[in-house]
Amino acid sequence: MAHHQFQTEVSQLLHLIIHSLYSNREIFLRELVSNASDALDKLKYLTVADDAYKAISFEPRIDISFDKDAKTLTIADNGIGMNDADLIDSLGTIARSGTKAFLEKLTQDAKKDSNLIGQFGVGFYSAFMVADKIEVISRKATEQAAWKWVSDGKDSYDVESAERDSQGTTVILHLSEEGSEYANRWSIEDIIKRYSNHAAFPIYLTYEEKEWDDKGKEKGSVTKTEQINSGTALWRRAKSELKDEDYKDFYKTLTAQFGQGDDEPLHYVHTRAEGTLEYSTLFYIPKKAPFDMYNADYKPGVKLYVRRVFITDDDKELMPTWLRFVRGVIDSEDLPLNVSREILQQNKILLNIKNASVKKLLSEFKAMADNAVSGSDEAKEKWETFVSQFNRPLKEGLYQDFANRDAIQELVRFKSTAVEGWTSFADYVSRMKSDQKNIYYISGGDEKTLKASPLLEAYRAKDIEVLIMDDEIDDIVIPSLRNYRKEMPGADGKTESQSWEIKSVNRAGADEELGEKKDKSAEKEAKPVIEKIKKALGDRVKDVKLSRRLHDSPSCIVADENDPTMQMAQMLKAMGQAEMPEIKPILEINGEHPIVTSLKNTDDENRIADVAGVLLDQALLIEGLKLKDPADFVKRLNRLL
Repeated sequence: MAHHQFQTEVSQLLHLIIHSLYSNREIFLRELVSNASDALDKLKYLTVADDAYKAISFEPRIDISFDKDAKTLTIADNGIGMNDADLIDSLGTIARSGTKAFLEKLTQDAKKDSNLIGQFGVGFYSAFMVADKIEVISRKATEQAAWKWVSDGKDSYDVESAERDSQGTTVILHLSEEGSEYANRWSIEDIIKRYSNHAAFPIYLTYEEKEWDDKGKEKGSVTKTEQINSGTALWRRAKSELKDEDYKDFYKTLTAQFGQGDDEPLHYVHTRAEGTLEYSTLFYIPKKAPFDMYNADYKPGVKLYVRRVFITDDDKELMPTWLRFVRGVIDSEDLPLNVSREILQQNKILLNIKNASVKKLLSEFKAMADNAVSGSDEAKEKWETFVSQFNRPLKEGLYQDFANRDAIQELVRFKSTAVEGWTSFADYVSRMKSDQKNIYYISGGDEKTLKASPLLEAYRAKDIEVLIMDDEIDDIVIPSLRNYRKEMPGADGKTESQSWEIKSVNRAGADEELGEKKDKSAEKEAKPVIEKIKKALGDRVKDVKLSRRLHDSPSCIVADENDPTMQMAQMLKAMGQAEMPEIKPILEINGEHPIVTSLKNTDDENRIADVAGVLLDQALLIEGLKLKDPADFVKRLNRLL
């Protein structure tokens, strides 16, 4: 027996790993299974690539067993194995890996064929979280001698000769009191199914099962060995090998894990990328929005794997926030991990996978939209479902994702004064009048309220379409766009980029864009009435102006060019921004309306105050806003009646 001290400062590092590095103890089994899988992968590669190993014939497998009475848990593989030098080199040195040294010997092309994560790196030592002592018995392929490594995880380890019938490694954990719960069939199965269900090789569990006679009395026990992992990762298989039912079955399993449990997805996207980056993705779009989609603490829907090894399903960085409804899997070949596999490095590889995935999803959404126009009723229904469930998150993308804004602009949908159902910016532009330069929209209420708004009267009179922005976030998102750009066919047959400014009809001055000329005589005639109303309303309004947009209604409210709308101000206050300064509207009046003209020849301050108050309050009400003093409005109205 040879006694060895761990590498300098290993004791402190072991203490850190065991007590601080990992946030949940159960991942020790994930790490040991991953190591076993790497060893199998390494030998499988060598039997093809190295003549010295080609005579080896083996069926790769991982075996797990436990002894509840002895408090031991054993993980064995028939992979490459280690000799005494490998054990000292790999297990006596923290953050050194047999796989790392192995990969350094491979050519760049060979690396593509060797799916290796980290043979006995730091992850091995996580087993000391549940074990007082660990024994590793290993025999290297092509060698006859076997060796045993033993340590209590403190400051030293022993290496001695041992017996093993064939190549491979056996890890025996002598469980601590706290770790004894893992000498249990159900605990082991649960951990394997959550973390290693898609490992490339079969994982078998051996356990004792009691037998009972007809009278319900125990008559003994029988030893059983069963495969407890699926052994396949559907997302890594070729699309040509898979049927629609295969994807749907996996979706049921996936969404059950996320607590959604949908029967079928609305759509799925399966991608295998090769080249500079190698990864597989399988994304699903649900038929219904996740129940927590609008919660700040929503559950992310995408799982991250590295070469089939589950890493996390709780990383909100895998998908942008506006795609939080997407469910699925990312499996990377190249993604580096921090010393613990629980904490992902902020690295370019993950960012590149994320960016490529977003673009792929946007492309799929665009195809769904195009198919709805030219395809079957089923394709139309599919797109309608998508819009009804996920239009709002897409709008968030307009505000959050500048890099993909142009693509998202083609996908968001709105209601309109010109058509029933949903419409797009592109459809709006196709219906524009030849002399129209802007895209117009109205916001700040539900669809019914907005369509009844007096702000639309002048646009209806000129047969100009206005988009109905009836979502609460529209007042935040749409002003950030400023314009809509689209490639259009030019006069010479070539495409050219055209741009249209997106204008709110809720703003003061919007009526000036309709080509209405100022009637100076009308303004002069209305000036005395305007002054009376201004005086009566005082600081309730920012200004009072003669409107050129009103045809039938006596008044309307608009926002100053640099102010949020009244609706947006109310929403922000409801969201907790209580200290937000009060926003005052601009009141526009119809100088030809009888209610307004009735003020021309009166100096009765009480009547002027009542009329002015009603003009403002009814303008607020028709825009769906709450009055500060509804009782006062009713009193004024009753006095006027």
